[in-house]
Amino acid sequence: MHVAVYSTRRYDRDFLERANAAGRHRLSYLEARLEPATVAAAGEADAVCAFVNDRLDAEVLRALHGRGVRLVVLRSAGFNHVDLAAAAALGIAVGRVPAYSPHAVAEHAVALVLALNRKIHKAYARVREGNFALDGLLGFDLVGRTVGVVGTGQIGTVFARIMAGFGCTLLAHAPVQEPACLALGARYVPLRELLAGSDIVSLHCPLTPDTRHLIDAAALAQMKRGAMLVNTSRGGVIDTRAVIRALKTGHLGSLGLDVYEEEGDLFFRDLSGEVLRDDVFARLLTFPNVVITGHQGFFTEEALAAIAQTTIDNLDAFAAEGRPRHPVSVERVV
Repeated sequence: MHVAVYSTRRYDRDFLERANAAGRHRLSYLEARLEPATVAAAGEADAVCAFVNDRLDAEVLRALHGRGVRLVVLRSAGFNHVDLAAAAALGIAVGRVPAYSPHAVAEHAVALVLALNRKIHKAYARVREGNFALDGLLGFDLVGRTVGVVGTGQIGTVFARIMAGFGCTLLAHAPVQEPACLALGARYVPLRELLAGSDIVSLHCPLTPDTRHLIDAAALAQMKRGAMLVNTSRGGVIDTRAVIRALKTGHLGSLGLDVYEEEGDLFFRDLSGEVLRDDVFARLLTFPNVVITGHQGFFTEEALAAIAQTTIDNLDAFAAEGRPRHPVSVERVV
């Protein structure tokens, strides 16, 4: 199959080329994001391969369909950026990577917890300037602290296991109770109770209409004063403006983000020579108790290899059977 691969960087090409070593598919790599203005770059491709910030709304899908595209393969587990109803109506199949390395994202969430707690970002900058004072770097022992895990799929479960290893008490909130989390001693509670009882809250839920702005002003008010909030799931799960207000009042003690609800115009690009036009994001960067990474939680060798291999598997299956190996459709998420 001929596949137009959008939003690619060198590392994407390297791992996809390894997975496609047999040469069964012709991959055309495009650095541009998929959006209405770049649809034509797909040329005569049979399929497009998209990433988390590519646009796959009805407008783009109609344009792709008009060019003969029959398949969209996602290099991600999340599919909230795809209009699945429009894809079904147009007869475009959608495949995804349901799991690549839950350890990669979970371990990154733990890294944010540790960096925020022990002020690693501040200590690093100080030492480089010859300042070895410890004032303002006070942290706390994780052992005995209560950690709230919102979403206990594969990533949330791995995160819970790591935090249990630190000796933390676990509270969990999810539509379905995960036996592995229960075995760790996690107690499933309503979200309100989790927020009120946790010293650290880590978000691992997908972005759906029900979870958009799950952490809003009301939810933040329910949290312990001085608690830590970490989000490595999807940016839209948090109401960023409400979080900023909670940081300004001191009610929210610290914030770790690997995702941002308006990240499409920022992440995966080098903007070091430009002025940031996103005033909300710029405001977040002014807080000394905020650590932000640019959606790198997935970025490990193991995860990239698994993403590439599953992407090629989806293409192989569609070429042979007319459907991707890991399909996602509007029927599956209703």
